[in-house]
Amino acid sequence: MNPNDIQVTDDIVAEHGLTLAEYARVIELIGRKPNFTELGLFSAAWNEHCSYKSSKVWLKTLPTTGPKVIHGPGENAGVVDIGDGQAVVFKMESHNHPSYIEPFQGAATGVGGILRDVFTMGARPVANMNALRFGAPDHPRTRHLVAGVVAGIGGYGNCIGVPTIGGETNFHASYNGNCLVNAMTVGIVQTDRIFTSAATGIGNPVVYVGSKTGRDGIHGATMASNVFGEGTDEKRPTVQVGDPFTEKLLLEACLELMAEDAILSIQDMGAAGLTSSSVEMAAKGGLGIELDLDKVPTREAGMTSYELMLSESQERMLMILDPRRADRARAVFEKWGLDFAIIGKTTDTGRIVLRHQGRIDCDLPLGALADEAPLYNRPYETPPLPPAIAAFDKKVDPGQALLHLMGSPDLCSRRWIWEQYDHMVMADTIQRPGGDAGVVRIHGTTKGLAITTDVTPRYVAADAVTGGAQAVAEAFRNLCAVGAEPLAVTDCLNFGNPQNPQVMGQIVGAIQGIGDACRALDMPVVSGNVSLYNQTGELAIQPTPAIGAVGLLADIDRMATLGFKAADDVILLIGTTKGHMGQSLYLREIAAQEAGPPPPVDLAAERRHGEFVRGLIREGRLSAVHDCADGGLLVALAEMALAGDRGAEISTPLDEADKTAFLFGEDQARYLICAKPDFAEAVLAEAEAQHIPCTRLGRTTDRTGRLTIDGFRPISLAELRSAHEGWLPGFMAAKPQ
Repeated sequence: MNPNDIQVTDDIVAEHGLTLAEYARVIELIGRKPNFTELGLFSAAWNEHCSYKSSKVWLKTLPTTGPKVIHGPGENAGVVDIGDGQAVVFKMESHNHPSYIEPFQGAATGVGGILRDVFTMGARPVANMNALRFGAPDHPRTRHLVAGVVAGIGGYGNCIGVPTIGGETNFHASYNGNCLVNAMTVGIVQTDRIFTSAATGIGNPVVYVGSKTGRDGIHGATMASNVFGEGTDEKRPTVQVGDPFTEKLLLEACLELMAEDAILSIQDMGAAGLTSSSVEMAAKGGLGIELDLDKVPTREAGMTSYELMLSESQERMLMILDPRRADRARAVFEKWGLDFAIIGKTTDTGRIVLRHQGRIDCDLPLGALADEAPLYNRPYETPPLPPAIAAFDKKVDPGQALLHLMGSPDLCSRRWIWEQYDHMVMADTIQRPGGDAGVVRIHGTTKGLAITTDVTPRYVAADAVTGGAQAVAEAFRNLCAVGAEPLAVTDCLNFGNPQNPQVMGQIVGAIQGIGDACRALDMPVVSGNVSLYNQTGELAIQPTPAIGAVGLLADIDRMATLGFKAADDVILLIGTTKGHMGQSLYLREIAAQEAGPPPPVDLAAERRHGEFVRGLIREGRLSAVHDCADGGLLVALAEMALAGDRGAEISTPLDEADKTAFLFGEDQARYLICAKPDFAEAVLAEAEAQHIPCTRLGRTTDRTGRLTIDGFRPISLAELRSAHEGWLPGFMAAKPQ
């Protein structure tokens, strides 16, 4: 069958995700109507997922450079220098729509894709993270999605042998029809062995390696650029199918060949498959490319040029090789049992030419595909801030409120999830899931990498600028809380339909807030992903600009953890508490309100407080550190007590009028720290000298098994642990209604 016998109609153009105005622009650029295969290539290259046509104008405002940045956005992953001839390579990407349609394979191939983005740069992956959002617990599909996504992430990561060392999982009704699966991978590379994607040289062989091509995943990127509606299950063929064992072979084969001088450029076949990889490589290098699609290894008979170019079959790479080393490259991949095929060559024409079954099925200028995608400055609205909320009843029992919060879906233990992940494989994990950040040793050294993923969508929904800044600030705090110097961030910007001015306003505001925070905290954005159209019908998700951040520990022996270590350590609070309750979890879970503005973010204070805490950790003067975030001070205290299996006694300030707000307010730029009594006095004095707010709250106790707050009934750690550990296993074990 020749797909180019199909007549391109307005309906077919619409099915390919292009507007009629965009189609007219295609005709103008190439000087004729495209055939069916060529239309498929434009559909893949110009969709939202690949071209960022609604967000690029705003993404360009983000800070992306710095003295340690080796490669920023534009490559497969960001690269940051960590000294000693090494660099850290990392990126976060979404696999949202596929995971809702087929949760196991959608999540698994999300992990596989982000792993390839990292080892394509020449790096060995050393850690995975994820950020997951699901619908309301009582929604009939939520349990199915949680089970499938967690199994897919664990299955792929465990099989390939890369530890999954942390992440975040939250629930909200806005995700009922569109869950979010954001996957992050971090790797290590020698700075003199970094590989990039731009094609070089004329007449060099274009080589396909990895798995064979099938019909799975065709139109996957286009599907990811559309709103969900009726017939979601019919989209199952657009979901890719992963094989982690083949990916492990591909990883080792690529890294083996990268140790030699054979590869000139390399690109993962991710979204839009062979189309995106070939177009991006040739366009970045200012070259042309010719492909003979008869030579593409396939696992299904009779595939057309259209199918071959748009398939998103997994575990595949495209390389440009030094022709003198092609035989050596073939030997390496055949040794690992992988397909190796020379399917084309680079040219000086600036065009992509596809040959199949003795005919030319596509002949297009690469610039039209890669550089001329529409760029929209869509209209947007900035909604007014929600009004302030009323004061709370001062007589509320904090113990009962804490028990409820610690057993709520957003604050309960994620042990049921992370115990399904192999977080110790490779034997370099030194801070496991459950802390402020995961930490892995840089193999063979005394240095470590701290990694975190953070965002608070309810804050972004209430005030996008503040919410975007807070996501970066919380990531900064989590890195500081383990003692790591923050290096840089990757982002995964999940929003609804950008053609809705209110949604577009969320996008613009969040990017502004992220940029402000990254500049203030010296954390450039070195990679990322934008995932739009995350909505079902008219219901958009809460705006979720997830931030993945990486920090460096110069000495892993000076790493901090959150659990209380001993009796009679002094508990200190760094930062100012005004009792901000707007958009707090207390407000939502106890008072059943989602109201008020989010807490303000003082970026200068965030930096001062973080640097102060990091310095104390580096000097070995603190026994435990934890940042204050969701649920406020009392939740942070409870998490420290449960982690250390040790109680505490604290006093609220005498002049604090509303103890509920003091204990549960979500004021930013705060840490709880513990120190021996002698050190504590010095810390208080140094904080005062540096104008850092520092308050003595109380002390840790022996294993009495309770938290005591002056004026209230003691709270049993056993009760807290039961509530905290019980919700998620109970939810997953419950029979469907």
